[in-house]
Amino acid sequence: MTYLIVDPDDLTDTEEIVIDTAGKTVQLVKVDKLGDEGVTIKCTYSKLKELWKSNATYIKFPFPMGPITDEQFEMVNGWDWKDNTTRYLLRTGGWALKDTGGVSQEEWAGIVTLGTIGATDQAYFLQSAAGSVANFQLTGPVNQAVKVYGDGSHGAFDYRSFMKVYCRIYAKSYAFSQLSDIGVSALTYQAYRFPLANATDIKVTHADSVVTGSQPYLSMSLTWYAAPQARNIGGTNRYFHTIIAANQGTAEQVYEYVDYELRLNSDIDAGAGEQIGKKVNSILRFVGDTLYTISGSEGGIFIDDYQNADINRLVFVDDTNTERTYPYTAVISINMGDNLIADSSAKYWCYYSSVPSGSYGTADAVLVTDNDGLPMTGSVAGSGSIQRSFAYDTNTDGGRASGSEAPITAVAIGLATSQFVKNTTTIARSIANSVALVSALERTYSNPT
Repeated sequence: MTYLIVDPDDLTDTEEIVIDTAGKTVQLVKVDKLGDEGVTIKCTYSKLKELWKSNATYIKFPFPMGPITDEQFEMVNGWDWKDNTTRYLLRTGGWALKDTGGVSQEEWAGIVTLGTIGATDQAYFLQSAAGSVANFQLTGPVNQAVKVYGDGSHGAFDYRSFMKVYCRIYAKSYAFSQLSDIGVSALTYQAYRFPLANATDIKVTHADSVVTGSQPYLSMSLTWYAAPQARNIGGTNRYFHTIIAANQGTAEQVYEYVDYELRLNSDIDAGAGEQIGKKVNSILRFVGDTLYTISGSEGGIFIDDYQNADINRLVFVDDTNTERTYPYTAVISINMGDNLIADSSAKYWCYYSSVPSGSYGTADAVLVTDNDGLPMTGSVAGSGSIQRSFAYDTNTDGGRASGSEAPITAVAIGLATSQFVKNTTTIARSIANSVALVSALERTYSNPT
């Protein structure tokens, strides 16, 4: 049976641990008790001390390691680990490879995650903004050394000031952590503990094959803009740098689309720039049934072409990192009968039943306007139900009192198959308002020309 080794007695010389005095390397071999779980670097150091004390050959050579703490060591006197297989078996610590002058040639930081991650969930990391993501060696919670520095002869890179750790799994909440989350600005060769945990995401209910193969997902997009994009919210322009085109998807469908895109190791920017999905910070979150956008380094995020019924459960974070919501918007569904649906000439209108400027049935009758200030009228065009928004808290059409219920009269008329029809209802502070327009069959109309 294998397990994380912390006892030097579980390492046997020439079996789990192999010392090459000629090449000055220390090798760890997965055999007997040593498996993928690895061995703490402190345990490895302790075993080397015991071997140097007891072995007449080893003691003839300078000792390989210098301890700084239980989780920070230096490889000295010309010694190094045999290979990356060995390095990736070392747990809970970091080390530096030092030259004869005590200058670092390589530095490895121990990355440890705190929190629950599924045993088969693959975490990954990013070491520079322009770099590529890389998977950790094992699935599940992370305890692995990562090379963060190499001099000109050992890779020629310095990633000590950047580390992002992710875990993004289908139908699970996305986990993310970075240096600022653990209170440091630069890594050195020691162990660091990053909070990283995921759990079931109840808002993801469709398989990836649905997201990649059906509407409304297929026509959704994500675009990052160099210049701020203005969106009018409650009569004031707010500015955003990222726009999600929702294609009339529900809030949950938009969330699922973005969830999928952020698991792609490819460019997901529909615009001129490049944004690799797996590198992009999370941009949406649900709190209950309310969908929030999350402002990132690129700026605020807005959703275009959302469903009217969702407007009251969307919160947009703009470029100033301020939450913006629309004044309460009611929704009314105008449901058409079969005769209106079948009539290619059919039109509908919604008037206020009574407002100070004029009531329906008079020459001064006032058309209801929707949330965009457009009159509630149009062609039926074969639609069984037409949804229109209504700025409940701010609309003052015809002198009506904003924030109050609005009695309306809906009418429709066609030519070939539908007669004139009228019905009344009240637009309340709700997204479930409706009015039915069921026209009698037209049997008399004729226009031979």
